[in-house]
Amino acid sequence: VYIIFSKFVSMARQTPAVQQILPIPSIEPSQEGGKGEDKAYLPEHICEPSPEKLVGEMLPRNLYVQLYRALLETSTSEHAARMTAMDNATKACNDMLDSLTLAYNKARQASITAELMDIIGGAEALKG
Repeated sequence: VYIIFSKFVSMARQTPAVQQILPIPSIEPSQEGGKGEDKAYLPEHICEPSPEKLVGEMLPRNLYVQLYRALLETSTSEHAARMTAMDNATKACNDMLDSLTLAYNKARQASITAELMDIIGGAEALKG
C-alpha cells in the first residue's frame, strides 16, 4: 500500500511524494565503509509482551501517524501555495493600482492644463 501526497519542502516549493506504508519496509543493517566488511551489529532485544502482540498494538498506531503526517504535509503545502498565490496577486494589484493612479493623475493634469489654456486664451482675447 502506497500513499501519494504533497511533501512540504519550503514556502515556495512543494513536491509530490510516494511512500510505502504496507508492508512495512524491513530495516537492513548497513555495511560499514562499503568494503565488504561484516554488517553492523544489531543488538538482540527482549520483547515483553511477545513481538507479535507488540506489532499488533503498534501497527495501527504507526499507520495512523504516517497517514496523519501525510495529511498535515498536504495541508501545509496547500496553505503555502495559497499564501504564495495571494501574495503574488496582492503585488499584481498594487502594481495595477500604481499604474492606474499614474494614468489618472496624467489625465487630470492634462485637463487642468487645457482649462488654464482656455482661461488664458479668453483673457488674451478680451485684452486685444
